[in-house]
Amino acid sequence: MDARTLLEKLFPNGSEVAFDGLYFAGTGESSNGKVAVIGSIDAAPIGVELAFRMAGEVLRIVREYPARPDLPARPILLLVDTQGQRLSRRDELLGINGYMAHLAKCLQLARNKGHKIVGLVYSEAVSGGFLASSLLADRCYALPESQVRVMNLPAMSRITKIPLERLEELSKSSPVFAPGVGNYLKMGAVNALWEGDLSQRLAEALDVPPEGDSRRQWGEERDGRRLARGVAERVRHAAG
Repeated sequence: MDARTLLEKLFPNGSEVAFDGLYFAGTGESSNGKVAVIGSIDAAPIGVELAFRMAGEVLRIVREYPARPDLPARPILLLVDTQGQRLSRRDELLGINGYMAHLAKCLQLARNKGHKIVGLVYSEAVSGGFLASSLLADRCYALPESQVRVMNLPAMSRITKIPLERLEELSKSSPVFAPGVGNYLKMGAVNALWEGDLSQRLAEALDVPPEGDSRRQWGEERDGRRLARGVAERVRHAAG
């Protein structure tokens, strides 16, 4: 589904979203009120410029639409279609890792200031571009036809030195080693798949009260990450 069609389905009451190259931002009218929208199209590679622009938009929303006695802080919807961070010498020399970290910090600032953040993977979500955007939302959702992955098995083999054949075998039984939105749902990275009336799904997501990070719990319940929660609890108690 392309971004413009998606916006029509998410905001049947209308939206004012401006597209500029691979980037778009604006406001949508949901049944819960106005929602700030930030996103990208065409599997955009996220380089320093796009990461900085997205971060700047988050800061603008925090500055211009804070929580007030009569109105909560404006929620943010992230619709990031990305093939990951841009792989170029220029971006590496400019410190793409720092720009991605800056985006992540801006999203956390928005959360600390009371802005609900909802992520929706509507097309492609890959690697650092996904990790520093939609995956950092309070809850990340996905369309059933979307594609989610962080590292393919050949690359994982090169990094971990585990033979590719072994990783392929492990991927048959463990979602951790396999790409695909279904596996990320099992691991808890994706909270749920959105089907049917997307405007209603968005309204339901915006109604969910803040509850902290439940991804380890979801992963355990869905038999996708069986040890993460227990290990984290042991480390937390040992550190305390």
